[in-house]
Amino acid sequence: MSLLTLPAIVIRLRAAGCVFAEDEAELLVSTARTPDDLAGMVDRRVAGLPLEHVLGWAEFCGLRIAVDPGVFVPRRRTEFLVERALALTGGGAVIVDLCCGSGAVGAALVAALGQVELHAVDIDPIAVRCARRNLDTPVYQGDLYDPLPRNLRGRVDILVASAPYVPTGAIGLLPAEARVHEPMIALDGGADGLDVVRRVTAQAAEWLAPGGHLLVETSARQAASTAEAIARGGLVPRVTGSDDLDATVVIGAPIS
Repeated sequence: MSLLTLPAIVIRLRAAGCVFAEDEAELLVSTARTPDDLAGMVDRRVAGLPLEHVLGWAEFCGLRIAVDPGVFVPRRRTEFLVERALALTGGGAVIVDLCCGSGAVGAALVAALGQVELHAVDIDPIAVRCARRNLDTPVYQGDLYDPLPRNLRGRVDILVASAPYVPTGAIGLLPAEARVHEPMIALDGGADGLDVVRRVTAQAAEWLAPGGHLLVETSARQAASTAEAIARGGLVPRVTGSDDLDATVVIGAPIS
């Protein structure tokens, strides 16, 4: 079998609809261990698998995060969630990452802050196994707060949640890479997209330490409803956004 050249890979990727074919080709070539490995990776990408699942990793906040097949791929816009969290805390903080997926947010916070007490949770066992590869801190499998140690109540400085927030009716509009290859439980947020978000905000206040903060990733369209949910949970909401990353994060703080 003839060796795949970089130009030949670019042509195949471009024909398959990959917008950044040149960049993807270079990543595939640099990641593959053997020519056969490279050929298989190109075939999987051309077949529509997310690039990150083909590579086995995603770049997030300057880190390489392991991403197993079937695990939600961390989005670049979620880097804004990390940025906002870092602006509100420092080393030694107690942090909880709900709906952690691959553990990308927690890994980025640990890399930036150093010594922190991080606890991560996801309901999906495949995601939990992946997160445990990326984190040296406890990762629990379960539904939101259920598996967390009870002694964390009232001690959490930063509670981050990148919960599913795509409305059920909009799932079909997502790119095939997401709706076919990523877990529906990480995408589908119910009729208005906020079913899981409302469950996060309803209990957040009882877990936060004095001066602690809840940070929830959402969309600009859902920001007002997310803020209302945070207020109903007994916290003071504040909407923040990044035009560069097309990202929205609603922050909740205890009433002073």
